[in-house]
Amino acid sequence: MKIIVDAFGGDNAPLEIIKGCAMAVEKFEDVDIILTGDEETIKKVAEENNISLNRMEIVHAPDVISMADHPTELMKSKKNSSLAVALRMLSEGKGDAMVGAGSTGAMLTGATLIVKRIKGIQRPALAPVMPNASGKFMLIDCGANAECRPDMLVQFAHMGSVYMKNVMGVENPRVGLANIGTEETKGDELRKETLQLLKKEPNLNFIGNIETRDVAFDGADVVVADGFTGNIILKTYEGVASMISKKFKDVFKKNIKNTLATALMLGDINDLKKSLDHNEYGGAPFLGVKKPVFKAHGSSKAITICNAIKLTRDFVASDVIGKIAADISGETAKQDK
Repeated sequence: MKIIVDAFGGDNAPLEIIKGCAMAVEKFEDVDIILTGDEETIKKVAEENNISLNRMEIVHAPDVISMADHPTELMKSKKNSSLAVALRMLSEGKGDAMVGAGSTGAMLTGATLIVKRIKGIQRPALAPVMPNASGKFMLIDCGANAECRPDMLVQFAHMGSVYMKNVMGVENPRVGLANIGTEETKGDELRKETLQLLKKEPNLNFIGNIETRDVAFDGADVVVADGFTGNIILKTYEGVASMISKKFKDVFKKNIKNTLATALMLGDINDLKKSLDHNEYGGAPFLGVKKPVFKAHGSSKAITICNAIKLTRDFVASDVIGKIAADISGETAKQDK
């Protein structure tokens, strides 16, 4: 399996990207990497940091699209950027999937206009898997589509359910609609109309509205939202997690008694920290695109990139795109009757 990686996407590129790719090829015998970016720089960074480029091909791309660049520049002045080259290679079948940690907007633009959507999908959605009290859940959409129609949210629900079943191993994913209350009368027209549509979907395990305070307590396996609402949930979730982590550290360091107690519980504390760390989940797929495109966190370290490659590998092996296409095709046929 060949996975194309944008070597110059993200805050810690290219070093952490190259390190993460090296970790991945060492762990996964069936994965080879294609790095896109400035070839001389990639080789120099690898040599200076004693990183093997074994099973890694480099495709030269002289430019970089930055966070300051407008996403559409990917199709104009930044056609030779590492991201644009990676997406074109994926579209042309020169790799099985693509991973990047750069601009979300640019990746969405490229995924939509270069790789293109699955037939019948109205909009691709960014869908991270996040930790909760009992394990994990998917939030879809979390920022790709600020304004949505009810039928788009229904598609998000189907795509999220297919992913959680086939990649995350959740047998019958519970789908909840993010809202300000669980009652059917709560929310704006978008939420009310979407709720009624989702109730009629026989192939979804739809459990109704879910309040955002219940998201962290295993309220659903797939939480459906428009991109504006989803992004607020995501950023609030990350912020609260960081605040709680800081508070714990302050308590641990408060006095010698607490420090000694912390030493006794260190293993459990590390396990807890690992279970809540977004780096463990690697990245978020743009669901609804014809070929696998994964977005890793902008601040990704090597372990994040390695985990993103693992997720991407599992995604490809599970034929999620084929299953989403079949699912959506069935829904489209039903609507046309």
